[in-house]
Amino acid sequence: MKIKNFFFFSIAIAFVLIVCIDISLLVFMQVTSLTINYKAISVLSFFLFVLLAIIINSGVETYINFRINKIYKQVSTLKKKRIANINVNADEFDFLARDILKYTYKKKREISKLNYRENYRRDFLGNVAHELKTPLFTVQGYLLTLIEGAAENREIRDKYLKRANNAIERLSEIVGDLDLITKLETNDLKLNIDTFNIIKVIQKVFDLLEMQAKKRNIKLTLNKFYDIPEFVFADEAKIEQVLINLVMNSIKYGKIGGTTIVSVDYVDDEKIVVKVSDNGEGISNTDLPRVFERFYRVDKSRSRDQGGSGLGLSIVKHIIEAHEQTIDVKSIVGKGSTFYFTLEKS
Repeated sequence: MKIKNFFFFSIAIAFVLIVCIDISLLVFMQVTSLTINYKAISVLSFFLFVLLAIIINSGVETYINFRINKIYKQVSTLKKKRIANINVNADEFDFLARDILKYTYKKKREISKLNYRENYRRDFLGNVAHELKTPLFTVQGYLLTLIEGAAENREIRDKYLKRANNAIERLSEIVGDLDLITKLETNDLKLNIDTFNIIKVIQKVFDLLEMQAKKRNIKLTLNKFYDIPEFVFADEAKIEQVLINLVMNSIKYGKIGGTTIVSVDYVDDEKIVVKVSDNGEGISNTDLPRVFERFYRVDKSRSRDQGGSGLGLSIVKHIIEAHEQTIDVKSIVGKGSTFYFTLEKS
């Protein structure tokens, strides 16, 4: 019942009560053959009507205000309290309190999400500007040097043009990775799901990265000889990209003269897990929860010297999650890291 006006509600109840009292009184006097003084009854009824209206109005208003204040106190103290744990009785005010608490809890969560997204947007724009600024300033510096006369020296010109080209390639890589991760986040990237041999793809990645591994004297190997194919159901090109990023990451941050080992194990009858392990410096417990964030670098002092866009692991995570699979990392400082992800068996 929705009460829009306490005063008129009180008058209506008082009127009904007075009518009932008058009828009862008249019936009683008629039965007992008492003399009926209509004027006295009218005056008495009027005073009773006014008194009842005042009492009812005051009582209803006091009760409703008490319940509303109780609801307000519950709402004002609501933080991370779970709505499902709030005990309610089966009356309208308790259901109203429950609805208000649910609404408040929902809005607080929405505000928290908006604040998080705003902070994330601000950090992301700052990171993008920082990452783009370095190669842009590098190219600008070399070109200005050539314009100011260094182009006359063929050796310096060739060296500076080569360095400027490397900076442009890094800039192109950053832009390409940003475009890819945007497509992944907006579900705009179409996956070409098919059956393929994951062992064959791993070997292909080893062949592609053989030269980079040799520069740091790192050995790329499988954990054992796989005499039978291991077929999975996924997008082969995207999983190849995942493996390239993970193996390249192990080469960059692995120990010089170390080893990168890739293994394929069974999770259950429906899934396999692919692990990429190195014996490098490892990742601290502080950094582990953030390794898949955009532009987050564990070793900030040398990460940019190693190249890359800073988006590799974030892209890897999005690709695996687009396959509705999981990816994680384990690491021990001084002993190495293991990145592992699941795939659906074919």
